[in-house]
Amino acid sequence: MNISVVEPLGVPVARLEQLKQEFEQNGHRFTFYRDRDERPASLIERMHDADVVVVSNIPLSQATLEQCPRLKMLSVAFTGLDHIDLSYCQAHDIRVCNAAGYSTAAVSELAVALMVDLLRSVVPLDCVTRQGGTRGTTVGRELRGKTVGVVGTGAIGTAVIRLVTAYGCRVLAYNRTPHREVEQMGVPYVSLNDLLRQSDIVTLHVPLTPDTHHLLGSRELGLLRPTALLVNTARGNVVDIEALSHALRQGTLAGAAIDVYEQEPPLPSQHPLLGAPNCILLPHVGYATQEAFDIRADIVFDNVRRFVG
Repeated sequence: MNISVVEPLGVPVARLEQLKQEFEQNGHRFTFYRDRDERPASLIERMHDADVVVVSNIPLSQATLEQCPRLKMLSVAFTGLDHIDLSYCQAHDIRVCNAAGYSTAAVSELAVALMVDLLRSVVPLDCVTRQGGTRGTTVGRELRGKTVGVVGTGAIGTAVIRLVTAYGCRVLAYNRTPHREVEQMGVPYVSLNDLLRQSDIVTLHVPLTPDTHHLLGSRELGLLRPTALLVNTARGNVVDIEALSHALRQGTLAGAAIDVYEQEPPLPSQHPLLGAPNCILLPHVGYATQEAFDIRADIVFDNVRRFVG
């Protein structure tokens, strides 16, 4: 089979060369590319002769997939699959495998880091210090003792619960189906409305589905305390960005830290959050650690091995 790795995936070239040798010794063709190019024409060029394609979060639309008549399998180096036209894949018998679990530690650690950053004004104070300023009247807040509402208790949400519990936080959880592991940790499940009303910090860890699209809109954000903080390392469209920007500008929400958006960065110059106060914006880096990339490569190429036999 022809295997095409259409982007470098953070995998060292030496390891890709080893993989190339392994697959070619087993009778397959293995091609990898050292740059990331999201242009449809370039993707089609890299994919059109492939039986198996390895890709991360580059969007693959029906228009692109239609130009790949040999495609039988997508090994997606990502947890979410909302950037893939799954309906087309299902209709054309294209197997799609994700890399669930590779970034659990990376994303959960970043979520907690962002909580601390918001509470202690780390980013703004760095700017003040570089400009020759002092603490002035800045007084931070501690994570210890805060009520953290965890929306979504899959692997990442559960990892966040463990971390904030170690900080001495009270935790509330919301999930469509309660998880026994979380309940055994002494964490109560409550309704989303109750979680929003009671939490000092809300952190989001749900996939993007029709049910979770704009899960937090104007009404839900209005339930939060004016002193509350929101952290989103899940999917951008889980939150109504216009409503979030309005809440920050009006002071009905104390702060937010965002790593995910309606589209992949770079953000347009008029994006509503760029001018919003007390808002940390990251360019979608939650999953991007060397440790996570190493785990991801293991999962992705094991999926390919199992498929090609």
